[in-house]
Amino acid sequence: MATQESDGANVARAVHQALDKAIERSRAGVDPLVDLDLEVGSTPKDLVHSSGTLKLFHYRPTCDEIYRVPLLIIPSLVSRSYILDLAKGQSLIEFLVGRGFDVYSIDWGTPRPEHRSMRLEDYVLDLMPECVDKVLRDTGEDRFSMVGYCMGGQLACMYAATHAGGPLANLVCFTTPVNSDGMPLYKTWTAPEHFDLDRIIDELGNIPPELMTASLQALRPLQKQAGQMKLLDHADDDAFVEAFIRLDRWAADQIPFPGETARQFVVDFVRENKFVRNEMKLGPHVVDLGAISVPFLHVAAEHDHIVPAEASRDLLGLVGSEDKTEIVLKGGHVSLVAGGNAVFRLWPKLDAWLAPKSV
Repeated sequence: MATQESDGANVARAVHQALDKAIERSRAGVDPLVDLDLEVGSTPKDLVHSSGTLKLFHYRPTCDEIYRVPLLIIPSLVSRSYILDLAKGQSLIEFLVGRGFDVYSIDWGTPRPEHRSMRLEDYVLDLMPECVDKVLRDTGEDRFSMVGYCMGGQLACMYAATHAGGPLANLVCFTTPVNSDGMPLYKTWTAPEHFDLDRIIDELGNIPPELMTASLQALRPLQKQAGQMKLLDHADDDAFVEAFIRLDRWAADQIPFPGETARQFVVDFVRENKFVRNEMKLGPHVVDLGAISVPFLHVAAEHDHIVPAEASRDLLGLVGSEDKTEIVLKGGHVSLVAGGNAVFRLWPKLDAWLAPKSV
């Protein structure tokens, strides 16, 4: 009996200690969660070109000497571009500028109802070439490098394939989907019997960001709750809390998907898988990835649930370049490019690959 009472007292003591610890951590987390005003996209830059909602920024050099070949960054169409310039010390762009690269980046902006008719052709054949021309005029160079992230990687590949023999010198893509058969959940969700794409676009114009966010969260339904528990467990660590909230806010800060572009993406890429078969068409152009001949680097994330390896691994074989490399790093879709691990994993490898090709 004494032993049972002792065991019961130990359990009760452990429960109280755990409760006290949770309360303490919760209190520690109240002020940062409610009052924290976090600046993002803070690397100094200048607006050098705009067209509609698009803005092209040039990041101010911080080195006495910069590489001759400028670098143009292409973000995704459906998420905010500041994930690549998240915060001081957590910014890929800040890192690249500090390493001597002459960095330009596109911000697609937020599509409005009048942009519902925009298609991939508008981005790849019109807006991106406009930005390339501006970069080359601005720098006085005749070559440039391009880095694309996620869907931005798809756009970068489409540009490279439809502008073969042009000024592109080097192409880098991060977590770029090419084979929709490797994304079975997306294919199931967007199948015509489950997803009335035409009705959504015809009635709403653009795909609402809430629908995009819900689709991504459904890939891992408990990820948000797991993240909140992790935040609670580190609530007394200010640096962890700030980094977590920045990433969490970015993940929730999706933007509308222009209606006709969404229709192309779902029908041509997800349902009919034309990208991997080199059958996608942009206006009069067939997107043949074999036409890409510049040095090419693809970086994939080992634990990427948004663009799994099965969706991206064919890209290297499809690209026609002789000089081509794929690197698979630990991390997820976002932590590959932003956050503490990216500083030591992706960024130095990108620098080591691109620097000698930028002189």
